[in-house]
Amino acid sequence: MHQGYLYRVEKIINRFGFGLFMVLLFSTCTGPGGVRIIKMGHGLGVTHPVHEAMVFMADRIEEKSQGRIIVKVYPNQQLGTERELVELLQIGSLGMTKVSSATLESFAPPMQVLSMPYLFRDDAHRDKVLKGPIGQKLLLESEDFWLRGLCYYDAGKRSFYSKNKPIESPDDLKGLKIRVLESNMATNMIKSFGGSPTPISYGELYTALQQGIVDAAENNPPSLFTSRHYEVCKFYSINEHTAIPDVVIISTKVWDSLGEEEKQWIQEAADESAEYQYKLWEASVEMSLLEMEKAGVSISYPDPAEFRQAVEDMYDNFRMSQPELYAIVEEIRMVGN
Repeated sequence: MHQGYLYRVEKIINRFGFGLFMVLLFSTCTGPGGVRIIKMGHGLGVTHPVHEAMVFMADRIEEKSQGRIIVKVYPNQQLGTERELVELLQIGSLGMTKVSSATLESFAPPMQVLSMPYLFRDDAHRDKVLKGPIGQKLLLESEDFWLRGLCYYDAGKRSFYSKNKPIESPDDLKGLKIRVLESNMATNMIKSFGGSPTPISYGELYTALQQGIVDAAENNPPSLFTSRHYEVCKFYSINEHTAIPDVVIISTKVWDSLGEEEKQWIQEAADESAEYQYKLWEASVEMSLLEMEKAGVSISYPDPAEFRQAVEDMYDNFRMSQPELYAIVEEIRMVGN
């Protein structure tokens, strides 16, 4: 048996306890009447567009399979943090989840390019990249680590929110502890801006902000609103430094156990849910900004020019240190030109 597999099993047993591990071990199984049950966990709340899209996907899978495949969706980190859910997928104890493409960087190095700040010219450019050959190839880059990408969900554009002052320029980040995703690119970006990057689980961030463990964070409007982080952070500075997509992934151990028709049902449902999620997202961004303004959040739109300039060294360093991956950046820039 693969040594890496056994190592992950041991880690998960130590983290969750043997009892919960055994429950999860059979979470992708065949139920009464030959019905296949697949568990899907994620860390967001039930009002988030991502959760609504997952429920839509589960419904479509049930319809397409005529009830032969049931996907059960577990929100709010019920089955673990984003990183823990990925580990559960790797050993086949969980069927599906949603992760930020930034989280996949350690499993699929080419995914790093999607975390580069100011990579996309606009939404149309981003969509052409993700729905085209480059994006589709990236979805399969993590298969060697037992993770297969099914589709991308819109995770909008990430901007800074803070407790004590707005972030109007990179200078405003100096001396501040900024919560970041577990991503080398995110860490390097905050350092380029002059801040101090601090990786913290999304589920623990509200308390971390309250207690002053971090001074600020960065995310898209719907996530800021549904997490209620705006109750602590009254300044939202929309500089839109990254547009990192979410990725719906399935355990290859589950995927490889499916018949060709079953795979087709799941892939079609995932693609349909992505289209549905994009529509939900657009409406959610408008609603989130409006509601946060009503709640007293100060929303500003700083000029992104200084932020762009501050990360130019990131591109230069990336080109020199990882020329093969930088070639993907150049391909992305050519899309639509």
